[in-house]
Parts: sequence; structure tokens; C-alpha cells
Amino acid sequence: MVTISGYSDKADLHTHTSASDGSSSPEQLIDEAIRLGLRAVAVTDHDVIDGIPAARARARGTGLEVVDGVEINTEGLQREVHILGYFIDIDNRELKERLRSLRLAREARAEKIVRRLKELGKDIDLYRVLEIAGDGSVGRPHIGLAMMEKGYVGSVAEAFQSYIGYGAPAYVPRYKIDPLEAIGMVLIAGGVPVYAHPGLADRDELIPDMVRSGLKGIEVFYPDHDERQRSRYKKIADDYGLIMTGGSDYHGLGANFRTHLGDEVVDYRVVEALGNLSNQRPWRV
Repeated sequence: MVTISGYSDKADLHTHTSASDGSSSPEQLIDEAIRLGLRAVAVTDHDVIDGIPAARARARGTGLEVVDGVEINTEGLQREVHILGYFIDIDNRELKERLRSLRLAREARAEKIVRRLKELGKDIDLYRVLEIAGDGSVGRPHIGLAMMEKGYVGSVAEAFQSYIGYGAPAYVPRYKIDPLEAIGMVLIAGGVPVYAHPGLADRDELIPDMVRSGLKGIEVFYPDHDERQRSRYKKIADDYGLIMTGGSDYHGLGANFRTHLGDEVVDYRVVEALGNLSNQRPWRV
């Protein structure tokens, strides 16, 4: 078993595995985190927590800490707003039931997108999309990969821009869950809710209500945030007493995504601050 010989005191708090739309298995994610010498990694798959047990098992005895997490996709003011939950109780019945409903809604959405693509002359097989998703929660990146296989696009990014992204001809709105609802889901599961990549959502006017609903952190350090945005969200964090988090939004080695594990990290003290707000004890692997 590979172990960490020297801690870097760095943590990547935003990663995805094949349990949702990542290309790396939970075990591969852990192996890569160990190779990089990270102190901690948060598994934050979209609307699913199925990859966490395997990640925990792989990390046990290595010195790497796994933070149990989730990224819940919501909509606020007609934009996608994502809520990260850290140190959640993955056995919480209510959380599991809500996430199952979101997963079923994802599958229904994928079917509608595939139908629209066929109307546009792009013959994508839904069964192939589900095959690409495997045991993971199906999402638009899987449709993008299916489009690449057929030669319709050169990359997942092109698929989003030209066909399946917001405002594109095959775009289908997601099942709408409110950001405040997602914050409540995280809190019910004993976790710590954090506003993910706020610069992408560009809906800062939602933050006061989110804070009143129990938001505890904001993802300041994110690959697509420029220095102006980082400065803005640092100030917002200071103004509202929010924990400043960060992560790479890693989706796997060799995947058609833009970041690598560890491209954006935070000091391990951020992990401690989040853990101290959680109801989950002990919270170290």
C-alpha cells in the first residue's frame, strides 16, 4: 500500500470521480492525491455520494485524509448555482432520498437532451450515454463524450458551447432545486455548506439569503477565478464571516476537462475549520 511520507499540509477540496461525471475511479483519485503528497482531499461528486466508501477504503492507513462531500446542483435567478457540502453524514436517510430524486431527474434530463440532439441531426444513443456514465450519476459531460465518439464535436467543451450548454439548441433545463434547499440538505446531514465557484454563477445577490439559511463558506480559490474575483470573494468572506475554501474541480486523469488534481489547493487549516463546524465526529480517516 502506498503511503504519504511527508505531508504538504495542502488540501484539494473540490474533486469528482466516476461516481458522477469524473473519469477516474475513487481509488484512482486517492492514488493520485497520494502521489501528489496532498494532506487531504474532498470527494464532492455531483448529487451523489456513492464514491465515498471506496475512497475511504483506499485511503485507510496511508495518511491521506478523505473529506466526505457532495456538490449539489441548483438554480438561482436563472443561473446554475452549486452548493458544496463537507463532512456530511453519508448514511443520513433524508439526504440519500433527496439525492436519489436528483439522480432520477438527471436521467430524465439526459433522455430529453438526446431526443433534442436527434432532432438536430445528431444521432446519439441514450444507452451509450448511460454506458459511458457507468455506475455514476449521468450528466451532460457524458453526452458530450458520446458526441465526441460520433465525431460531432472535437471536445466536451465544444459540445457544451454548440449544443448542450445553457442557451444552446439542445439545452434542457435541470430539475430546479433552490440553493437554500441545498443548504438545508447539507445541514440536515450534519455537514458544512459552501458556495461553489461563485464567479461562474455570477449571482452574488443571493449570498445574503444563503448566509441567513446557514451558508458557512465560499470557494474563493478556483481555477477560473481571476484575481479580481478572488479579491471580491475574499472581501465577501470577511464581511460575512465565511470560511474561504478552494479546489481544482478535478474530473480525472486524461479526461476532457481543464484541470488537474492539486491545481488549486488550500492550507490544511481550512479542513480543520470546516471539520470544527461539522456534527460529524471523529472526522479524520
